[in-house]
Amino acid sequence: MFKESLLMIKFIEFFQRKALRVEKRFRFVISSFLLTSLMLASTFFFFEKSIFFIFLFLIFGYALTYFSLLEGIENIEWFTLFFMPIILSVSFYLFYFLFPVRWLTRLPFIVLYGISIYAVLLCSNIFNVGVEKSLQLYRAAFSINFFYQMVVSFLIYNTLFSFKLNFVFNAILVFLTSFLLGFQLVWSVKLDLHPKKITILLGFFVGLILGELALIGSFVPLKSTILALFLTSSYYSLSGLIYNYLDQRLFKETVREFVTVWIAVFVITVLSISW
Repeated sequence: MFKESLLMIKFIEFFQRKALRVEKRFRFVISSFLLTSLMLASTFFFFEKSIFFIFLFLIFGYALTYFSLLEGIENIEWFTLFFMPIILSVSFYLFYFLFPVRWLTRLPFIVLYGISIYAVLLCSNIFNVGVEKSLQLYRAAFSINFFYQMVVSFLIYNTLFSFKLNFVFNAILVFLTSFLLGFQLVWSVKLDLHPKKITILLGFFVGLILGELALIGSFVPLKSTILALFLTSSYYSLSGLIYNYLDQRLFKETVREFVTVWIAVFVITVLSISW
């Protein structure tokens, strides 16, 4: 066992030395290309016979994100820097099977995924090494990361409700997804290597509110797309208020903006109810 551990450590060190010789931006291109190729391959299988692709995206997503970043990963970053590339891949994979399977939808979908995974990997890299060097660079990465959180939340919520699961499973899965997204977003505000208790509590609070809304929404006659849109707007407004509060930029205009968006979507949701 001891010899096997030493061999594993030596292999990892050898891999790091070789990978560090490759320019980082090129590593992003390689990782994005490989993940996009995996996504393309998954579209040629029926969903019922290709569920194993979820595990492939988990494994390759983590490995290729590590290959892209490689150095400077510490403590909680082993989760927070890897979370968005993995959940983005899984959400795209699950959502694709709601489309009719044809090249007309496959090609734009693959291109969109390729651009998205490259952007998310860049954000993880900026969070990892580039924040203290350029505040403007961090703001751009934070905004892109927040945008893709909205994309991921909508895709996952919509896919989840399309499965017509029991209301308990809906609430639990929405809670878990929203908690992880909220935790990663709150962490990205301060980028602490050791997450504080408030980071976990705020993530839990976001997940709890979204889980309760999903529980209530499961009893309302709504299309899955409308309910997913409502939950996404709820996540956007709630998490937006939280990160602006943590960033000490929670002004009246900011509160009005997020509340207005939520009310507008809520009205659309109510009008869409099929009684």
